[in-house]
Amino acid sequence: MNTKFHRLKEGDKVQGAEIVCECLVRQGIKIIFGYPGGANIPIYDALYRYPSLHHVLVRHEQGAAHAAEGYAWATGNVGVCFTTSGPGATNLVTGLADAMLDSVPLVCITGQVPSGLIGTDAFQETDVVGVTLPVTKHNYLITRPEEIVSVIHEAFYIASHGRPGPVLIDIAKDAQTGYAVFHYPRQQDYLKEKVKMKATDDEVVKITNLLNSAQKPLIVAGHGMLLSGDGKTLLAIAEKQDIPVTLTQLGLSTIPTNHRLYMGMPGMHGNVAANRAPNQCDVLLAVGMRFHDRVTGEVANYAPQAKIIHIDIDPSEIGKNVKPYLGVVGDAKTVLEQILPRLKSKKNQEWLSQFTAWKNEEKVKVFDKELKSKKLKSAQVVEMLSEETNNSATIVADVGQNQMYAARYYSYRSYNSHFTSGGLGTMGFALPAGMGAKSGDPEREVWIVIGDGGIQMTLQELATIVQEKLDLKIALLNNNYLGMVRQWQELFYKGNYSEVKLKNPNFQKLCEGFGIPSLKVTNQNDVRKAIRKARKTKGPYLVEFIVEAEENVFPMIPAGAGLDGMIVCKEDMKK
Repeated sequence: MNTKFHRLKEGDKVQGAEIVCECLVRQGIKIIFGYPGGANIPIYDALYRYPSLHHVLVRHEQGAAHAAEGYAWATGNVGVCFTTSGPGATNLVTGLADAMLDSVPLVCITGQVPSGLIGTDAFQETDVVGVTLPVTKHNYLITRPEEIVSVIHEAFYIASHGRPGPVLIDIAKDAQTGYAVFHYPRQQDYLKEKVKMKATDDEVVKITNLLNSAQKPLIVAGHGMLLSGDGKTLLAIAEKQDIPVTLTQLGLSTIPTNHRLYMGMPGMHGNVAANRAPNQCDVLLAVGMRFHDRVTGEVANYAPQAKIIHIDIDPSEIGKNVKPYLGVVGDAKTVLEQILPRLKSKKNQEWLSQFTAWKNEEKVKVFDKELKSKKLKSAQVVEMLSEETNNSATIVADVGQNQMYAARYYSYRSYNSHFTSGGLGTMGFALPAGMGAKSGDPEREVWIVIGDGGIQMTLQELATIVQEKLDLKIALLNNNYLGMVRQWQELFYKGNYSEVKLKNPNFQKLCEGFGIPSLKVTNQNDVRKAIRKARKTKGPYLVEFIVEAEENVFPMIPAGAGLDGMIVCKEDMKK
């Protein structure tokens, strides 16, 4: 831990605001995303004296939360953000909800009006604890400076241990300006006996017996597997028994997508093999995933014939959506390491041949049509982006059609290289999240893949990107529509395009105003040249790709339908 800029010693009597900064330094924090205001100005005054804490001045507090998420995704550390009271704090709510659903560790510190004014409808007062209670793992209200050290210490532990998530600390202004004696606690296990990390011996025996006897096993791994920090053990299990692996959207990049056992992404716009397999397998090993409705479709018809083994560190997820044959609470990596030595080596050639057939069907009906189209398609852009970046860039995807193209057509070869908003589906997530990812790990090549609708929700952060001099690239897929909603209206609402047509700004002039170089691409021949130019240019760069206006993402599973209701291509809807 870098102690160069520590300013406090045990027993020093100082203001609460300085204690906040000292605690962050001692937690190993180097970057904070935030926005100052009246209720947190004492913290910013103290921050001025802590040069080891680099503050990124966002242009909107939602951007601070998403940037902290991107930082956490990229580094594996807790992301930190500051806001003031009232609207500053409520602007965080979307980011908190996003982090909560996707298990991203954050500590968000908000200023609050002086404790004597709490409950009086004071200027810029909001019951932040009450507002954020449903969208945080835990939250606190601090009214005395003596509480600051213990709360911050505990908050970081809670945010990062067990199932990660966001924690909010609301600090009254007088607690920031008041004085307290500084004492930093020793490390404590706040969740001792509350987080079960290992499977029992009996559970290990049951899991291995099921897998050893399976004829058609299947692995579905989610974000929890990625958060465990280990795709190698998952792959070792798959290779030992020739088990096909599918990765949920948030689990993408856990194993390389070019591996022979990788069978795609399940879900509403997932791959054919990944969606067909659950209803034909006999044993389904679900690791670090929560059986989200976008993955399962109609729950009653999800893998009814299979014996489901569900491994998750959060006991509340076991049986919440899909009742497993065997539910095991534990850390994904730890439990897989327990079962690996007990697995018998075996081949599953007949079962794997079925996946080959499914993959060929999708190739003919979907991939070939998209990638060989004479019109410029988003799929083509993403595939060429993958090739030009040697399949090794970090892709921070927004929400909508662009998100699905990024998931389906980029070949992820590097571990933990795909970030997106999964559970909440927050449009505008990618711009500040990409900014946070690049800030946290400058050595990464980071590409933001975003649509014309999503970028306009958080485009003010372009100014932050410039101010921070981030070498960040943006692939803007512009179809002049809210593409995903338009697709649904076309397919299920008789083509009634209600409020989805966008009158967009001139993105080149917009970029010029922010001081960001850009290019506009309208045909396939210029895609690679534009990507290469962006990569060679130091600093931020935006490439706008004008893609087919009414392109659709297939396959798709209509809302409420089961996996058997998957529509592989548009022509299948006419059958």
